[in-house]
Amino acid sequence: MEQRAFGRSGQTVSVVGLGTWQLGADWGEVREADALAVLEAAVAAGVTFFDTADVYGDGRSEQLIGRFLKERPDAEVLVATKMGRRVALDPALYTLGNFRAWTDRSRANLGVDRLDLVQLHCPPTAVYSSDAVFDALDTLVDEGRIAAYGVSVETCDEALTAIARPGTASVQIILNPFRLKPLEAVLPAAEAAGVGIIARVPLASGLLSGKYTKDTEFAANDHRTYNRHGEAFDQGETFSGVDYATGVEAAVEFAALAPEGASPAQTALRWLIQQPGVSTVIPGARNPEQARANAAAADLAPLPESTLAAVRDLYDAKIRAQVHDRW
Repeated sequence: MEQRAFGRSGQTVSVVGLGTWQLGADWGEVREADALAVLEAAVAAGVTFFDTADVYGDGRSEQLIGRFLKERPDAEVLVATKMGRRVALDPALYTLGNFRAWTDRSRANLGVDRLDLVQLHCPPTAVYSSDAVFDALDTLVDEGRIAAYGVSVETCDEALTAIARPGTASVQIILNPFRLKPLEAVLPAAEAAGVGIIARVPLASGLLSGKYTKDTEFAANDHRTYNRHGEAFDQGETFSGVDYATGVEAAVEFAALAPEGASPAQTALRWLIQQPGVSTVIPGARNPEQARANAAAADLAPLPESTLAAVRDLYDAKIRAQVHDRW
């Protein structure tokens, strides 16, 4: 699989990575054996980037990755984790002391001395403007606790503020055919500054797979049930903030754009891969078949200009009014 330079970190990552939120059982139950099989399938398909967080299953996702890498010391995988959402979202809590404690927990969960990449996990907006916060992150690098740091953001303005920080290695942002706003300023700014872009929620929580109907029901402990209107966290994390019924309708039209031999999900990932400035895209997978299918998107031919234009037209007609100005 194609490997791309990962921002200012000096690291490289596969263009298709693996998001592991679901392995924490926050999308419905996932058995440990199934989770490990997903990790194995992804690595076998050429994936070299795992994205996790200390809050996914309250550490379960990190622990499973740690176990997998202990059993597979030959696997060359860059693991990015996140911190900051196990406590109240209060800027006063983003201190060096807490950062040390949080990264110590993640290091223990993952079984490593130094974390490859730590991202602030969608912190309050004020955090991005705090010199003390970024000084603390620089200290973690100096102490050898982390190799590099980045941020996971909700809004384009937050992303641009973070990109302006000289130590920021990467920005993780929601980007998919139903969320185009980052293309306007964030991706060009990141590319100019040498900051890596991690595209998350690449399938709009599964909408872009084309598998769901208006009657599809999700488990009670699946965020696609309990966070449709932002009840638990930012609404943009669920279906990219698109009203579910609207998203299902738009997904049918998107599916019609898939080239012969490619699924709608693979088409969405291929669309992301060819956006200038994107370093890696992190779809999740609940089973090995999904992991392999996601990775195979990297082998597809680039989408033609006619398809790119059709994606833009679909966004403008069905999605833009709901999400563009909000995020």
